[in-house]
Parts: sequence; structure tokens; C-alpha cells
Amino acid sequence: MEFAFDVISAEDYARERASYEPLTDALRTLIDVGIHTAVDDATVQEALGHLEAATRLLQQQERVSTSTLRHADTGRPLAWANPAVGLRNAIAPPMIIEHEPDGSCWSEFTLGPAYEGPPGWVHGGICALLLDHILGEVASEGLSLPKFTGTISVKYLRGTHLGQVRAEAFVERSEGFKTFAKGYLRDSEGVTVEAEGVFIMPAWARDAG
Repeated sequence: MEFAFDVISAEDYARERASYEPLTDALRTLIDVGIHTAVDDATVQEALGHLEAATRLLQQQERVSTSTLRHADTGRPLAWANPAVGLRNAIAPPMIIEHEPDGSCWSEFTLGPAYEGPPGWVHGGICALLLDHILGEVASEGLSLPKFTGTISVKYLRGTHLGQVRAEAFVERSEGFKTFAKGYLRDSEGVTVEAEGVFIMPAWARDAG
């Protein structure tokens, strides 16, 4: 099934980003605070009332479209709901992905308590999610081509410390409609997770080409 895209102008993009990015950052902070708070029951109930009020405010108008926005100037899709890079998704770190001239890409970001598995360590499923995304990013040439994960293999070398991490990926080779990518996740002590994936152009995109 081919995806629909709505084009957003550079001006509207800047306006929406300026409006919604602080809201998402505040929600991320709220998630972290909610994990660590030790306030009494009365304070919890007071905070809950404020949150319910904020929810009602934001529900006054909601988008019903499921189409993806595409930036008019760059042509890149704006995956604002994406759990790895989404500007408007508070569970995304978010990853801000940098692209190198050789086609590789990388991102440095912080994983806090919302991503914890064992105490002090990043949940293994989060590591897999982030690597799946950045491998898909490099395989699709910066999301300019439709490429979806066919298979992905993740090898955990050791635990990943919560805090500052770096993800990186590159294309090993391409064979027809398949792209083979490889990537790594690193913390302050070095590589913690390796991943290899095969990314496939869907049939509708092949027919369109």
C-alpha cells in the first residue's frame, strides 16, 4: 500500500516546530519526573488534576489525517510521530540524524530513565528500535527512498549505560531492490550493540519507478 503525503511549507514547518517542540520537551521531562517523584498522595492527586486539565485543552482540536507530512523545500518526510526521531513524540529521545558525504549517518543523544531496563542500563528493546531506525535511515538515503525492514539481526556485546550514546550506520551493499546496512550503538566505553539489516523497496515503489 502506497503512503499519502501532505506537503508542508518551510514557513508552516518552522511555525509548528516552534509551537510543538517545547510541548514535547515538557512531556519528556514529565515522563522522567513521573518515574522519580516521591511526593505524597495529595500532591499526586493535585498533579493528576492539572494533567487531566491539560489533556482536555489539547483535545479541543485533533488531527484526524494519518498521512505523513513532507517538507516542501527538502522533500523529506516529517515523521513527527516516530518513536525514534519524532518531534511530537515524547517517547522519542529524539535522534537528530546527521548525514555524511560518504552516505553514512550518525546521531548522538541522551537516554534517560524512560529507557531503563535493568537498573542503570538501557532496555535491550530500545537499543534494537534505535538501530532499526538508523539502519533504515541510511538504507533509504535519508528517507528519500521507500525502504522497509526485511530482516534485522542485533548482537548485544554488553549492556548500554543510560546517558549519552551514539548510533551510527552505513550501507554495506545493494542488490536490486535490497539494501544491506550495518550499524552500532556506543556509550562512553565503546560499542555495546551491533546490528545488520536488509531493507527492501516495496512492490508499489518498484512499479512506480
